[in-house]
Amino acid sequence: MAEIDKLFKRLDMLLDRIEKIIPGQTEQRTEAGYSAYRWSAQGMDGISLFDRVNRAELLHLERQQNLLFRNTSQFLDDKPANNALLWGARGTGKSSLIKAQLAEFQDRGLCIVEIPKFATGELFEIIRTLANDGRKFIVYLDDLSFEANDDSYKALKACLEGSLQPQPENVIIYATSNRRHLMPESMQDNLDSRMVDGQLHPSDSIEEKISLSDRFGLWLSFHPFTQDQYLAVVDQALRARDMEMNEEARIEAIRFATQRGSRSGRIAVQFAAYWESLQ
Repeated sequence: MAEIDKLFKRLDMLLDRIEKIIPGQTEQRTEAGYSAYRWSAQGMDGISLFDRVNRAELLHLERQQNLLFRNTSQFLDDKPANNALLWGARGTGKSSLIKAQLAEFQDRGLCIVEIPKFATGELFEIIRTLANDGRKFIVYLDDLSFEANDDSYKALKACLEGSLQPQPENVIIYATSNRRHLMPESMQDNLDSRMVDGQLHPSDSIEEKISLSDRFGLWLSFHPFTQDQYLAVVDQALRARDMEMNEEARIEAIRFATQRGSRSGRIAVQFAAYWESLQ
């Protein structure tokens, strides 16, 4: 027995030395002093100079603005608020509207964490980290979509609803996507649907795809701009660069959008930069 006791003591001493050389796993924490973060393989990276978007710069989005700003304000006031899905045409202000939340509510303690697509499967760990922080966080998922063979969407579904672990009261999820249901839809999905007692029953594939977007309580749709709306944003972007919207600029702005097959706020800002470079 004495020999065994000596052996255990030597093992304890050896383990103590190993722990000094190889420290145990540390828990991820948000770094204080920032309001904007990006999740990386190393954890939360603070962003000192984030893209500030003034809500006054977002033209022709009055309905979407009012709904999302009210939802965020309720979240900060500990009132009922919904996770939000902003979907629709590219370049129409979805991402800008989410960025504007931070510029508007930073003084009230709001923080935002941008989660890249590759980290969607880590949402449970990310949200657990944020739950240990006393501040209010928007989890920002930009340009979100999933392919048919991508299972990472299941982590998002569980975080939104369906998990035994509830969503913390200090975390809300805002996502943008060009797809309303976040996943590709095929003709075969419709062909697999069937009629039962005179009622249409969608296929299992359709039910699976719709069930993901249905877990967002607030849907905001974004549509392509009319020509007049597009030109109004061009005018604003030119004035921000101390330039005027004359007839020549108007004609070139229309031609610029036609070449790209789209009229949007993004195209308008790109044209303003292009037009300034010609002056």
